[in-house]
Amino acid sequence: MAVQRLIERFNLRSRLRFDIDAGQIWLDESRMLLFHAKAIGALRRELFDSLGAKRAQGLLFRMGFAAGQQDADLASKLLGEGDNFDVFQIGPELHAFEGLVKTVLMDAHIDWEQGCFFGEAKCENSWEAESHLQQFGIGEDTACWTLAGYASGYVTRFFRRFIVFRETQCTCRGDPHCVLVGKPVEAWGDDAYLEYCRPQDLEPSLRELQRELWQLRGGQREQHAPGRLVGASPGFRTAFDLLGKAARTPITVLLLGETGVGKEVFARWLHENSERAEQPFVAVNCAAIPNDLIESELFGVQKGAFTGAQQSRPGRFERADGGTLFLDELGDLSSSAQVKLLRVLQTGEVERLGDDKARKVDVRLVAATNVDLQRAMAEGRFRADLYYRLATYPVTIPPLRERKSDIPLLVAALLEKYAPIYHKKLPGLTDRAMQALMAHRWPGNVRELENLIERAVLLVPSGTRIEVEHLFAGCLPAPPCGAAIDRQGLVGNADEARRELLYDSLLDDGFDLQAHEARLLELAVRRAKGNLTHAARLLGITRRQLAYRLKQASGENRPSPERT
Repeated sequence: MAVQRLIERFNLRSRLRFDIDAGQIWLDESRMLLFHAKAIGALRRELFDSLGAKRAQGLLFRMGFAAGQQDADLASKLLGEGDNFDVFQIGPELHAFEGLVKTVLMDAHIDWEQGCFFGEAKCENSWEAESHLQQFGIGEDTACWTLAGYASGYVTRFFRRFIVFRETQCTCRGDPHCVLVGKPVEAWGDDAYLEYCRPQDLEPSLRELQRELWQLRGGQREQHAPGRLVGASPGFRTAFDLLGKAARTPITVLLLGETGVGKEVFARWLHENSERAEQPFVAVNCAAIPNDLIESELFGVQKGAFTGAQQSRPGRFERADGGTLFLDELGDLSSSAQVKLLRVLQTGEVERLGDDKARKVDVRLVAATNVDLQRAMAEGRFRADLYYRLATYPVTIPPLRERKSDIPLLVAALLEKYAPIYHKKLPGLTDRAMQALMAHRWPGNVRELENLIERAVLLVPSGTRIEVEHLFAGCLPAPPCGAAIDRQGLVGNADEARRELLYDSLLDDGFDLQAHEARLLELAVRRAKGNLTHAARLLGITRRQLAYRLKQASGENRPSPERT
């Protein structure tokens, strides 16, 4: 009964949802899978046969550890809604919920302030022990490695301290029960068991094969380190390979792509991997400078050239001498600036405004625009001769919506960038948060993703996973649909499940049925703009029934002699 009360108290059933139409099962924001136990048992047997017992056991332990951390994230969200020990007990209940084992905490010494745990748990109906017995029979070793890993991961994440569980009794050894003992990692001393908690190196032969495969794949072309460029999708690789071929040449490169795809990052990579890497990299956003100032910014000003020119000043071309000049938003240049830019590209010389002296410059030009230059030429807004001078080597950077397979890589890189800035340690995103990112259209491309991740890092508590609400503050995507399971363990209708959630949320302390009914009547009448017939139709009752209930509700709101 205590277990049932715990499940009902924290409404765990409503967090497990089946969306059969989409082929998804969700536990809160984590995507779940429903596998045949025999299929997982067969995979487990393959691991032992191919990796050997020790490596397979370590792999299973760490797999369970990751699962326990996921469930601990869900439990941690409920802290403050009840007694800490009750919230902590959610872990064993979730493990049973997922069909893996029934765990009962037999003995526990917990210091909540210090985050310290010493405990012992009895496990019944372990799927892992059952599978091991079917595959290997009774032996001398314990078998519930994923269960020990789960308990370790769950308690570690919950207490923010490395706690390790070890199986001391197992039905696979002939013991009456499976028993797990957990304590802080330092309390285990130099126990060799701790080796199972750490990833082990691959066999040298496997590493050698991996190295040879990489050489075979890349032997036909020069290899380049991606640096700050992140991606592995075909679109990204095409753009990156083109960029790599141009890196150590003087050719002018034109970067094409929508706003926010990262054209300046590509331009910086080109400079840093060129022979000019030790020289200046100067970036100019042509759209951010007024037309009457763009020429002075690019080509410089001679003292007295115009009112206010109190001293001579070199332009961006001169400052970039020997290095790379990046002209962003090139399509917004004025006609006169286009003429002067063309002359500089043809002669390699610049003239400051108000000066008749030509200055020789050695600049590698990289230009970028999100404007359709072909259309701009047809409309007379961009010079054809300048276009053909700039478009010697065009590189198109695909928008993020066309390289969505790069999103997980970009997210990992951005978390690595922003988590230290905000002094946080973050394990990553929930499955639902990542799915929301993959489903987004990304009109702002990588820049939009970077803004979302930075905001999420700011909002999320340290040590927890980023959820959808942290990413899309104020514009949350629709919650995951699907049907929840009822108290009899049956999957209900999705619409009915949503209504069940609504009713559940109403049944808090201080619930007043009459007050809620009166409020609902009032809302229906307001939506029907005072028309009682329409309001009654909204409520699924007759007009007479509505009028009667409104009269009753208004009467209850007036104090009567009996009540006073």
